[in-house]
Amino acid sequence: MARASQPPVAARTYYRPIEASIRWCGLLRFEKRILSALAGRPLPDEGEFRRWPTLRLNAERILDALTHDELPRRIAGRADAPQTIALDDPALVVRHVDLRVWMARYYPGEKPAFLFDEIERALHPALTQESLGFLLAEREAVRARLDDLLLAHDALHSEHAALIQAHASCQAKTENDSPPSPRAESTYLNIIGGLLSLLLGKSPSGAPYSSFRNMESVISALLAHHENLPGISERTLWSKLAQARRQLQGMG
Repeated sequence: MARASQPPVAARTYYRPIEASIRWCGLLRFEKRILSALAGRPLPDEGEFRRWPTLRLNAERILDALTHDELPRRIAGRADAPQTIALDDPALVVRHVDLRVWMARYYPGEKPAFLFDEIERALHPALTQESLGFLLAEREAVRARLDDLLLAHDALHSEHAALIQAHASCQAKTENDSPPSPRAESTYLNIIGGLLSLLLGKSPSGAPYSSFRNMESVISALLAHHENLPGISERTLWSKLAQARRQLQGMG
């Protein structure tokens, strides 16, 4: 049974910029220590927290987005967006939904757990919903094409069985009755040559009509399945199939 997607870790409705940076860096267990050391400052000093160099970098990214209006400035508990609020104001927050949209747009390769669930983090950053829909549509088109080819393959195999039966009947008649007339022999050769050209031919798009690639593979299949029938010998098959092909080519 598939495990249900878990909610993002330590998610809130809104965050102060430094709180969002702490979660972005995966440092939630050190949050109290970091906030205590900062004592209200919105950004660590250069060289501060050397163990976590991305803490300042991510905080700078968020503050830069707030400066350039990529992220709306908010005050906790207020529905309006006072863009005049100072970046170092302790009341300044960013909403979870705004931060999530901003990060998906500007940092698609990073999927911190407090904003994105397990399934979202597993997706390749270049795989957008639009490209995923395109891939699914392309897969369905390929599947439909494959179904058509399988139907054509089955039809050709039926024709192959009919060819075997016709050849066996022709061989039996040849052995038991008088030799066929030149017209009848020409007819049989035309039929055999036509079926052979289908078995070895390709569609206008270049797709093979069957799995047979040459006359040798056709003869091998005939011998494997019907070697005990009269006239089904390697020498006879080579002779008759080559004759049928030559006759059909001569008529074309």
